[in-house]
Amino acid sequence: MPNRSRRRVAILGSTGSIGCNALQVIAAWSHEFEVVALSAHQQFDALVEQCRTHQPAKIIATDPDRAAKFDWPSDLDAELHVGPDALQEVAEWDEVDIVIAAIVGSAGMQSTLAAISAGKRVALANKETLVVAGHLAMMLAQESNAEILPVDSEHSAIFQALKGGAREDVKTVVLTASGGPFRKFTADQMEKVTVEEALAHPTWEMGRKITVDSATMMNKALEIIEARWLFDLSPTEIRVVVHPQSIVHSMVEFRDGSVLAQMSPPDMKLPIQYALSYPKRPEGPASSMDWTSVCELYFEPPDFDRFPSLKLGLEVAQVGGSAGVVLNAANEVAVDKFLNREIAFPQIVAGCRDVLNQHHFESHPSLETLKKLDKWARQEMEKWILV
Repeated sequence: MPNRSRRRVAILGSTGSIGCNALQVIAAWSHEFEVVALSAHQQFDALVEQCRTHQPAKIIATDPDRAAKFDWPSDLDAELHVGPDALQEVAEWDEVDIVIAAIVGSAGMQSTLAAISAGKRVALANKETLVVAGHLAMMLAQESNAEILPVDSEHSAIFQALKGGAREDVKTVVLTASGGPFRKFTADQMEKVTVEEALAHPTWEMGRKITVDSATMMNKALEIIEARWLFDLSPTEIRVVVHPQSIVHSMVEFRDGSVLAQMSPPDMKLPIQYALSYPKRPEGPASSMDWTSVCELYFEPPDFDRFPSLKLGLEVAQVGGSAGVVLNAANEVAVDKFLNREIAFPQIVAGCRDVLNQHHFESHPSLETLKKLDKWARQEMEKWILV
């Protein structure tokens, strides 16, 4: 049974990169936090091992077909719940204080919105929730007094830097981007990019989908949209700068010319532990800077012609409404097709642009409308690929 002297954490998407890092952080702070629920979509062997180590009260297998075929050990001391609906139930569970929303893609949106609606502290790694339904998420947070603390390194950096001044004195929020593996590629080289090259990120270790998004810089486009909602910014207040070392995670420039940056080695455990411990900063397992070694920090403006996804991100952040769900859904399909070697690398963003241009824009879509548009955009992307 959960120990009420510690804060109780549910990790939705525990077998992914964010989930595994979160478990390391919680293990280091076992006197303050305990895991009460874990979920996985298909990596059930890993989920079982996590269950044995961290002893949650509940585990969730969201793929019913695979769960039915899996040989679940009889000695697991945890309730097994099957199907995606169980994610929402756990997110709303009274025995949960903090929900780490670490499911990649739109699959994690419903449970994240449920956690927000239930007034939880939400450590948000699922950027699609704000990209797709930013207006709804922030409205629910205001109504329920939920805390949304970003786990993306860039948004965590902005959240921290904003503490250095008044909101009305903010001039620009600067999102840093590594530039991925292709920041110096020509258009001809882009046409020949292989899956293996796109998955070879120079600084971060992430899942396949997010790594491809980094290579197209679609991840930065989605982060622009996310920042617009999370920090109540206009697109004119958001800039992107390429920073290959990934040491400065983002910056805030104030009207007086001061720029506050958050710096650390590229280690996702730091934004995770900050989201768990905020507003405190106890020592944790995240990496620290080595001040005995030479470190050079390099910045350059992004090439919007080489990476047209950035234009899409700024446009979608500007118009809001239904544009986010269409861009996100089209991109998820396109990335999957690229990973399956069905389309070329530049077609990912080109297809997203065409599908976005085709959709009938709505300024204030309901959640039901967002679900319909998500399905429509996926179908349109499939058709576009076949043409």
